[in-house]
Amino acid sequence: MLIDTQTYADNVINETIVGKAQSLASMKPKSEAEAMATAKDFEAVFLTQMLTPIFENLPTDGPMGGGSGEKIFRSLMVQEYGKSLAESGGIGISDAVYREIMKLQEV
Repeated sequence: MLIDTQTYADNVINETIVGKAQSLASMKPKSEAEAMATAKDFEAVFLTQMLTPIFENLPTDGPMGGGSGEKIFRSLMVQEYGKSLAESGGIGISDAVYREIMKLQEV
């Protein structure tokens, strides 16, 4: 038995689209506070990713002298820097993300 690959692909795509539409229809809209929190979280992750290369190249001398513990501490520290920057206004990404979230919920 030969399978028509185009028909199979069309069926898979249609099932996927229908599934996505049903899941979107069943989702409850976020409140404004939840949308803003999500936008700030996104900006914090973005800022953390932008700051990570800066801190990766700093020398590790002194009493700790590097090692895996310092790498873990440094990544946690950069993550907190990202959160702190996002909470104190960030670079404006959270406002744009918030507007997009609210716009997508207007459907």
